[in-house]
This record gives sequence, structure tokens and C-alpha cells, in this order.
Amino acid sequence: MKTDWDYSDLADAYLKRPDYADTAIDAMLRLADVGAGARVCDVGAGVAHLTIKLAERGLKVDSVEPNDAMRANGIKRTSTMTDVRWFEGTGEATGMDGGAYDLVTFGSSFNVCDRPKALAETKRILVPGGWFACMWNHRELDDPIQSRIEGIIRDGVPGYGYGTRREDQTNVIEASGLFRSVVTVSGKVVHEQSKVDCVEAWRSHATLERQAGEKFHDVVNAIEAYLDGLPGSSIMVPYRTNIWVAQLS
Repeated sequence: MKTDWDYSDLADAYLKRPDYADTAIDAMLRLADVGAGARVCDVGAGVAHLTIKLAERGLKVDSVEPNDAMRANGIKRTSTMTDVRWFEGTGEATGMDGGAYDLVTFGSSFNVCDRPKALAETKRILVPGGWFACMWNHRELDDPIQSRIEGIIRDGVPGYGYGTRREDQTNVIEASGLFRSVVTVSGKVVHEQSKVDCVEAWRSHATLERQAGEKFHDVVNAIEAYLDGLPGSSIMVPYRTNIWVAQLS
């Protein structure tokens, strides 16, 4: 399915991205009172990072992903999970039945949707009183290694920004008028990553490539040179999983 954001070339790189923090996922499910057997629609499911977390907790997950390559990786990773089904669709037009789900999740995908339209579509497919959640893994930028990488990026791309993925989502959710008060939960996860994989992740970083333009390769090469100067073959990358949760009005 053609979308404004084409992740086909990044599908394999996404396999090496960190999982979401278990503490944050569990807090979200407790808040929504969603447990084993509940029906969840995971929108923009990518290569199944969130889908797997939900299915492992006994939820019945319908995963919606527009990109063929990402969806193929997700299908492969969940092939032994009998309560996971995959569909082609977007946040604005999932193609799922109305009034079918107890929870609709957006794992690192809400920012690439038309958010008001995605919220309206979420309302359509939720049961009365159902729940919405969107989440991202944010690197802890005060970590010494990540702080230096940020410095390299901003030296090469003044004014660099991460867009809506690092914004507080409360205002856009509340502005829809579809949901009750927004609650945020978070948890920390530390991801061990080889230096090679870290550099490859930056080479596949679509946001950086778009903003850096012709400077993109120079910036990534500078990150690689910095990492090569560190001891060992891998680094520990601290992330915080931040989740915005709201109940349908």
C-alpha cells in the first residue's frame, strides 16, 4: 500500500530496534483494564515489536500495517502465534470492523498518521468505553554517548528536530473531543547494540536523512568515527517508553 512515508528499505533495520519497556506495557494494560482474551488492533504494527508484547500477554491482536516489507517481517516473527492476524491498512483507514476492539494501539506510528483522522478511525473500531494508546521509545539524550551523537547531528544539521514523535500528544488527543482525560505512563529499557548495527540504524534513519540532505552521509560517518573510538564492539542505549492512554468518551 502506497503511503507518504515509505519504509520498504528500512524493514530489516527495524528488526534490530529495541522492544518497548515491559513495565510501561503492563501499566497501560492495567489502566485500560485489558487482559487475556481482549481484542486489540495494533495500527502501524511494523515488524511486530508491540504486537508480540501484546500477544505474549494473551491478547487477541489484529495487526494493521500498510508497508508490504514491514508486514512480511511481522508475519514471519509472529508465525507461531495463533491469536495474531495481519491486515493491510493505515491509521486513517484500518479496514477493520466497527465496534470490534477493546484497545487500539499505535506503536511508533501515530506520528506518521493524520492524527485527527486516525483518532476518528480509532473511535469507529473501538467498543463503547474502549481505549486508545500511542507510544514511542525515546532515547535518553542525557546519556553520555547519546548526548555526543546528538551534538554531532546538530553540528551538521542546525535546527534538527524529531517532529511530532517527541511531542506531548495530550493536546491533539483532547482536541479531538473523542476521549476522556489523557494519562501518560512510561518505563525504561536498555538496549545493547553493536556499533555496526548502531551505524546502520543511523544510515536508515529517515528523519535524519530528510533533514540533513546532502550532509547526511557526512553526519553518519562522523557518528561512525565517534563510535569506533569507544572501547568494545557494542554500546548500551538507554530508552524510555512513553505512552499516552485515553478512554473513549
